[in-house]
Amino acid sequence: MKFRRSERLVDMTHYLLDHPFQLVPLTFFADRYGSAKSSISEDLTIIKETFEHRGIGRLITVPGAAGGVKYIVKSHPDEAHAFINEMCETIANPDRLLPGGYLFMMDILGDPQVLKKVGRLIASAYSEKSIDVVMTVATKGIPIAYAAASFLNVPVVIVRSDSKVTEGSTVSINYVSGSSKRIQTMGLSKRSLAQGSRVLIVDDFMKAGGTINGMVSLLEEFNAAVAGISVLVESENAEGRLVNDYVSLVRLSDVDVKEKKITVKPGNYFDRL
Repeated sequence: MKFRRSERLVDMTHYLLDHPFQLVPLTFFADRYGSAKSSISEDLTIIKETFEHRGIGRLITVPGAAGGVKYIVKSHPDEAHAFINEMCETIANPDRLLPGGYLFMMDILGDPQVLKKVGRLIASAYSEKSIDVVMTVATKGIPIAYAAASFLNVPVVIVRSDSKVTEGSTVSINYVSGSSKRIQTMGLSKRSLAQGSRVLIVDDFMKAGGTINGMVSLLEEFNAAVAGISVLVESENAEGRLVNDYVSLVRLSDVDVKEKKITVKPGNYFDRL
């Protein structure tokens, strides 16, 4: 079947967006559409210019017989600013206050459109870091981890406080919670993570960073490297913070239960890029 150019452009764009960070040979597209490589190259030039102009991402061309084209995710700065400001307004809603000064976040963590944007921002921040896997701790960090992993095109591994029989043998460590200062346990299946992997740690909320610091220690047991740390929300006034090098989208400055006021501002996302 012979494709018209407009059909090729639509289908190629869809394929590239669905396969980020995957090297796609030009021969793949040439065979897919029954077209010459020269025509495919011209189409890719159009897509590349459009992606860069619209802030969708970049197309990298790798020359040689084993080369091809690779889509790298990037977020447009204006759209990133607008979304983070919108998130600040959403989280600052006093109706989110729960007893004990906690905030209700499950509507955000359950919204696929919000998670898609969060995942894209996190992936954009680490698009040059050669990520092999995204790690998080059960349970609220899971949707964010999968959202980021979908844009990085890498698997997700989940650290748990209790081992599951379906995961086989596990590696467990004790760590000190940054906020409660209590000793807790976390573990990861031995089959989940390959030795030497470059890992992006993702979580929904960070106070002092004890849980994230525990995951960093756990990675040492696998001889894996921390390629980055990112959280949706960080607490600004946490004492004795255990993690310094991280990216946050939103910063929680203050929660006044009596006045029913939540003070929120953008995190360090743009400072760290």
